[in-house]
Amino acid sequence: MKKNEIHPTANIASCVEMGEGNTIGPGCVLEKGVKLGNGNRLWMNSYLGPNTHIGNENQIHMGAVVGHEPQDLAYAGAASYTRIGNKNVIREYVTIHRGTQEGSATVIGDENYLMANVHIAHNCVVGNRVIMVNLASLTGHCILEDQAFISGMVGFHQFSKIGRLAMVSALSAVNKDIPPFMLCGGRPAVIQGINVVGLRRAGIKAPVREEIKGAYRLLYREGLSVTNAVAQIKELYSSPEVQEILRFIEGSKRGICAGGPEGAGGTDAIKSRKTIQAS
Repeated sequence: MKKNEIHPTANIASCVEMGEGNTIGPGCVLEKGVKLGNGNRLWMNSYLGPNTHIGNENQIHMGAVVGHEPQDLAYAGAASYTRIGNKNVIREYVTIHRGTQEGSATVIGDENYLMANVHIAHNCVVGNRVIMVNLASLTGHCILEDQAFISGMVGFHQFSKIGRLAMVSALSAVNKDIPPFMLCGGRPAVIQGINVVGLRRAGIKAPVREEIKGAYRLLYREGLSVTNAVAQIKELYSSPEVQEILRFIEGSKRGICAGGPEGAGGTDAIKSRKTIQAS
């Protein structure tokens, strides 16, 4: 059994539950209801708010604020939660806020890398192996699926959803949903292509990448409505990855991002992509 190393200046509530092998640095604060697993490192002056539950082998760097009250005028002090998995890296001055409604939670999975000054607002759900670059920000109730890459200083509208292995370029402003495997960017953000490098790194084989490319062209390069594009995609392609794209589109409540001119990130002659309700 490996003992916890707790600096004498750390302020830890009496009801905190803690596993073994944790390192708690100087000036850290752990509020009531915190649960900490094994092998975590909290660097100096990091803060864990009430009802923050953290798994194993996470790194929480200097000045990070995890599980503080949401920045939401509707919040009235109800007991809510922040739940974080394993092997996450949370860098300097990241802010992660707990849920707004009683019993609700902000949830972060495993092996994510959140760079300095990232903000994750109340009731967001972040998957696994996500990267968020400095100053990227999720507003309330966003969903960020596995292996997405969010570049620096990107902002999202509330309730936005970002699909698996999507990549968003720096300084973008996103107000619609981004389907899986897409490259997206601009103000407002538009779909600019396929995240080919990300697909290769994720081990997705060439024939499947070709299907994804075909689905992309039908959605964004053939002048079709979303309804007609989806119908053609269903007839032509059967890979699980394309089915994932279709489920994402049919489940979108905000509608998916429009497409920009091919080969460019501009917004001229963009055709609106309307929401499809799942039948």
